[in-house]
Amino acid sequence: MKNFKYNSIIKSPQKGLLITALLVAQLGLAQNKPDANFKGVIGKTLAESKEYWPNPVTAPKGAPNVVWIILDDVGYGASSAFGGLIETPVLESLANNGLRYTNFHTTAICAPTRAALLTGSNSHKVHVGGFSHTIMSAGFPGWDGRLPSKNGTIAEILRDKGYNTFGVGKYGVTPDEDATDAGPFDRWPTGKGFEHFFGFLGSATDQYKPDLIEDQVHVAPDGRHLSEQITDKAISYITRQQKAAPGKPFFLYYSPAAVHAPHQVAQKWSDAYKGKFDDGWDAYREKTLANQKKLGVVPANAVLPERNSLIADWKKLTPDQKKVYSKFMEVYAGYLTYTDYEIGRLVNHLKETNQLDNTLVFVLIGDNGASKEGTLQGAVDRQTYVAGETEEQVFQKNLNRIGEIGTPQSYANYPLGWAQATNTPFKSWKQDANTEGGTHNPLIVYYPKGIKDKGGIRNQYSHVIDILPTTLDILGVKAPEAIREIKQDSIQGYSFYNSLNNAQVASSHKIQHYYIFGARSIYNDGWKAAAAHRSSIDVKEALIDKSKAGLLNADFDKDVWELYNINEDFNERKDLAKKYPEKLAELKKLFDEQAKKNKLYPLIDWSDVYQRKIHQTPATEGKSAQELLTKANR
Repeated sequence: MKNFKYNSIIKSPQKGLLITALLVAQLGLAQNKPDANFKGVIGKTLAESKEYWPNPVTAPKGAPNVVWIILDDVGYGASSAFGGLIETPVLESLANNGLRYTNFHTTAICAPTRAALLTGSNSHKVHVGGFSHTIMSAGFPGWDGRLPSKNGTIAEILRDKGYNTFGVGKYGVTPDEDATDAGPFDRWPTGKGFEHFFGFLGSATDQYKPDLIEDQVHVAPDGRHLSEQITDKAISYITRQQKAAPGKPFFLYYSPAAVHAPHQVAQKWSDAYKGKFDDGWDAYREKTLANQKKLGVVPANAVLPERNSLIADWKKLTPDQKKVYSKFMEVYAGYLTYTDYEIGRLVNHLKETNQLDNTLVFVLIGDNGASKEGTLQGAVDRQTYVAGETEEQVFQKNLNRIGEIGTPQSYANYPLGWAQATNTPFKSWKQDANTEGGTHNPLIVYYPKGIKDKGGIRNQYSHVIDILPTTLDILGVKAPEAIREIKQDSIQGYSFYNSLNNAQVASSHKIQHYYIFGARSIYNDGWKAAAAHRSSIDVKEALIDKSKAGLLNADFDKDVWELYNINEDFNERKDLAKKYPEKLAELKKLFDEQAKKNKLYPLIDWSDVYQRKIHQTPATEGKSAQELLTKANR
């Protein structure tokens, strides 16, 4: 048909001239047609015209400030705000004057949690199924580590609603290849709605020698602890903004590197815990569970899972082992208490400037469960193991360097026994997306203007993707159809605003899948099916000894699925897979549906990722195996 018209024009010059004239006229009209949003009049002269200036976008008068606080690598049973033995008085105060959400979930590892938090959609759906690091991403839509423009962040949404937007601390979702002073900068925080950002782009950094950026350039650290620096910067952003525009609301994303490894903190903070953990990790679990029952953040009939078979009975350890392991925990505890102190400096600033009462605060105590990355012995530096070392040799090395743990010269991380303890009352830990221990974190909501039931407990099921729509709901902001003329995907999370003043309202979030490098699960209205995924050998061995790389196994069909009734068995002690095979089959089918819907496939596990490193792809050329393992485990 197109050829016929074209040929007709060629064969009939008169018709061709007529059509050409019509096209020119239409083009002229199109060029002169005013913008659809223009409400004035355009004449041939200024005298015949009427100017129009759109009103600047402003937030409603009295709109609350919004502060999101997200901590790193904190288990459910660490903070005293949820029954743990580590003092966090500021978090306790926020919880006692706000709400404790006891059934909140993350993705089980940092970057996917943060991608889901910032966008309100599942991590694979927004392309961060793993990390944005080159060595931990893959060339598939759910895995490339690049947040799409069609999934706008909370900062982009609120910026366009009249808020100033600030971020400090850990970002974690900028691709490695973009993270230089040459950019491109569209996937830096300033390209994702943050008007100012001070912190680091990666997943972990040294607390005294951080890889710092401000806005769109790397800056030199000043030698102080990173948490102090980001708090100072957050306060300065708010102070400067309020001086220029008093009463204008702001959004602050406060994301310290704490308490991710390296565990580094001034000695006065760790010294405060000297001797406090000498009775060990088993006693810690029992005391914490008792506290949690008193607070009401676990069921009154809760029972601890059995101690993990990898972890020794504390009573059977030698005096030297107890001394070293206790020191690791003293440093971790001091680190978390110090982090609470820095949060307190921010909260006190808002209080002293009469802004706190009109501020909505969400505190995510952890972006995943407690970290298992310190291994059985704990780590004093990045290279926990070297080829051929036994567990005893690693322990002796840590004993000889016990005085360095927690100092700027160390890269400390606590041993696995403390990860289990601070994850009370759950089993397993960070990275294990199949378990509550990997995904179940405390949440505090503080909003003096909007919460009547101060100190209340909320048990509704919720997930990290729910924070964004809940925030918008509280503010009365509708999710935009477009951001800067880019059409937006629908937000996947569910608002739990209606639970703020109604403890009995049912959760709107009924279905949620989880997946981190092979470990996977699916939740559906109280039921949960889950599959652990293990390689045939420890990936650490394969990185140290490349001859073992071929033994890595990524056969997902061999994974054993388990089934739990979470409503009755919240910490997964009773596997019902054999009792209810039909329910298990139903949930496995639902997982497949959710995986397809959210761009989760292909299944990728640690083995697949490490194979590329072991065989030295261009992205990892020249880097040692231990360097790659360290970066991957951030």
